[in-house]
Amino acid sequence: MTTAESTLYDEENNIIYVSNIQGNHSEKDGEGFISILRPDGSVSQMNWVTGLNAPKGMAIMDGKLYVTDIDELVEINIADSTVTNRYPVQGAAFLNDAATDGEKVYFTDSETGKVHVLENGSVNTVAEGMEGINGLAFNDAGEMFVLDGKGLRKYNMQDKTAEPVNETVTGGDGLVIIDDSTYIASRWQGEVYLIRNGNEQLLLDTKGEESNTADIDYIEEEQLVLVPTFLKNRVAAYKLDY
Repeated sequence: MTTAESTLYDEENNIIYVSNIQGNHSEKDGEGFISILRPDGSVSQMNWVTGLNAPKGMAIMDGKLYVTDIDELVEINIADSTVTNRYPVQGAAFLNDAATDGEKVYFTDSETGKVHVLENGSVNTVAEGMEGINGLAFNDAGEMFVLDGKGLRKYNMQDKTAEPVNETVTGGDGLVIIDDSTYIASRWQGEVYLIRNGNEQLLLDTKGEESNTADIDYIEEEQLVLVPTFLKNRVAAYKLDY
């Protein structure tokens, strides 16, 4: 791994995707790539897809892997690892996390404070004014949750309001929804939190080791939290016990 930023477990294929920035996190240098790991931690394909710039958040829908890449959303056909489309986002500055509600692909821009959606080949903005937004996830009911400068919030796309869930874990990076009242959230600096019923519990602190905790994911069957360590160039896995 080289500057491992995001992990995403593909349950159907039982593999883990890792986005590797390698170069500058906001520079179009063509050095970024996607790796595939097995759940046991072994490398299946180090350079599964190459030629990206600074790939970050990922989401899977309809046999495609969607990856944010600075100012565009890249669509990759999982079956043959080919880039099938690139969706430029006007005015985008730092596209970051991505998630799907099963019908559309949503993704954040941490610089502009916006959430965009890809629907029927077009990109539109569904939320704005969310300073420092990064982590994004949907529950089984299709409700959207975000991590931004105000903490963990539930966002209503109909009336454009955000309901606070936890206001302590601000500036979060990765977000996983365990159930209706339980979440895992990471801070890039080296912290992973369990949030239950609005209260946070620090699960992991790697700041002393200068090991980052970027865009996490979770393998439910194994109760494994997948942690890309960014500058440490590896992916760590921790058993969730709560």
